Amino acid sequence: MAASFLLPLALMQAAPAAEPVQEPAPQDEAAGEERNEGWVEQSTDPEAFPPVDPQIIEGRRRPDYTDPLPDRIDQTNAGAVRAPPPEAFPTDQIPIPDRWRLIQSLGLVKERWFDPYHQNTYKGDRPINPDKVPWLPIKGHDWFFIANAVSDTVFEPRTFPIPVGVQTTEDPNRVDVFGHSFSPVFAQTFIVGAALVKGSTAFKPPEIEYRATLAFNFNYVDVPEKRVLFVEPSKPSHRSDHFVGVQELFLDYHIRNTSARYDFDSLRLGIQPFQSDFRGFLFQDQQLGLRFFGSRDNNRFQYNLGAFWRLEKDTNSGLNAILQSPRDDFVFVANAYRQDFLIPALTSQVTVVYNRNREGNDVHIDDNGFPVRPALLGTLRGRDYDVIYLGYNADGRIGRINLTASAYWALGEDRNSFFTDRPADINAQFGAIELSYDHDWIRFRLSGLYASGDGDPYDDTEGGFDAIFENPIFSGADTSYWIRQTIPFAGGGRAVAVNGRNGILNSLRSSKEEGQSNFNNPGTMLLGVGADFDLTPELRVSANANHLWFEDTSTLQALRVEGSIPKDIGYDLSAAAIWRPKATQNIVLRLSAAALVSGDGFRDLFDSLGNDRTFYSVLANAIVTY
Repeated sequence: MAASFLLPLALMQAAPAAEPVQEPAPQDEAAGEERNEGWVEQSTDPEAFPPVDPQIIEGRRRPDYTDPLPDRIDQTNAGAVRAPPPEAFPTDQIPIPDRWRLIQSLGLVKERWFDPYHQNTYKGDRPINPDKVPWLPIKGHDWFFIANAVSDTVFEPRTFPIPVGVQTTEDPNRVDVFGHSFSPVFAQTFIVGAALVKGSTAFKPPEIEYRATLAFNFNYVDVPEKRVLFVEPSKPSHRSDHFVGVQELFLDYHIRNTSARYDFDSLRLGIQPFQSDFRGFLFQDQQLGLRFFGSRDNNRFQYNLGAFWRLEKDTNSGLNAILQSPRDDFVFVANAYRQDFLIPALTSQVTVVYNRNREGNDVHIDDNGFPVRPALLGTLRGRDYDVIYLGYNADGRIGRINLTASAYWALGEDRNSFFTDRPADINAQFGAIELSYDHDWIRFRLSGLYASGDGDPYDDTEGGFDAIFENPIFSGADTSYWIRQTIPFAGGGRAVAVNGRNGILNSLRSSKEEGQSNFNNPGTMLLGVGADFDLTPELRVSANANHLWFEDTSTLQALRVEGSIPKDIGYDLSAAAIWRPKATQNIVLRLSAAALVSGDGFRDLFDSLGNDRTFYSVLANAIVTY
């Protein structure tokens, strides 16, 4: 029926209007067949109708119309012979083996050492000429030198609860527990690094790599109270400090390739960066270690086996202090990544991390004179602990929903709980998830986090989750007030903070950099929404709103000797603008503002006469990279 209908319709469109073509109605079956046969003969006669024009609408053609094929082309090469082998060519004319020397021989390279946007030997774009650097212990023409430099400038005025010193104060008339809350911070960090790499790394891992990175930090901070920056009351309430740290110093050796697509096994020894999960919830640091890593199945499977010996950190800059003895704190890591697992477009990771700490007999004083090991909580005695983290992490998408998720279960033993001076089992849990949806130039985000708290400090089980060294990129990251600022736990512990700078967990540690993990803590809960607006390729605006709670305040009640403390921390509101003038990462300027609208639990801990119940921070950050 379809064919018998469409064929007359096409003819009606092609026939002149004065002579419409109609299909006659058959009288009987035989007559119908005769008429149909005659109709087909008449309609298929090429003389009856004009030719079909295939270009009635530009870019389209009529259905079932096929252009005629072009004339056949026959090519003959009588007497052709095979190309000669390479050894038949003169030995003084050798093909150029790589693109770098080819471009150089054509005179297309106009190199300037200070220009990172064009081909530059100092950026690893071209191999080193060993004849020009005879003092380097290298042979061959496949060595590359890579230099990088970063300037990171931070200016940050902020407010937070600042306790009044017991022995002295800047204001003799101040008798409350907390004084004025305003404190500005300035920090300038210069990072300089260099790497010597053997092997073209465009398609395969380097054969060997030597890398070193130094960081110089200058910082200045001013607070309105004494004994906040220094333990001595005679020292002023402002401080300037500087330090040089070694952030990278390692050898990376490529053991072998395991496939034609350069799956590999490699070994890295020295001070190196390592991140145990996608968002830095558990362990993200630059530490002394030995790591065996590689990939399989066209890089769809990756693995890490590592052992790290934690270095001491400088108190005020957070940089590695290699001139001090390393800590008696070891981290052993085994993890595996698999792409398109459990579903396509999702990368799954399973990880096992073992933290062995033997600093129970260690007394460590930081550079400002405050004891940090052991923390000044409870019985004030040192602790040894063993904890194993079992984790699953995911990153990818489900349809159009972007997904990042982490889950950890911490199991182990604390040899000396500071509440009971008895051994205690560690049993704590952590989970975090972030969902985002992209609509044109906007990304909408929904975040949730749970870290268990200790429900009974005296029951020989520690249920508060704590990380080894967290640095989370989550729920606004360091634009967030709670993640960016350190809140001192005044009245329940000396030189102890509720949370750490660049951390999200309420861990009650003396220091994230120099202190020990603490599993007697109130835990953390967070729900957040946010959005990123890419207004132009150079300008992004972000906004975040998080609500935070303590998971269980039993630990806080025991340390503060209070009958009840509400769980509500408050609302963390923040906004940021990031501008990249060249649409690259070489120049990044950021301005952000955040406010903590305190809830009942926060006010119970830190309320005082005359102080506002809203705390704020402003962050101006400029990063220039070569």
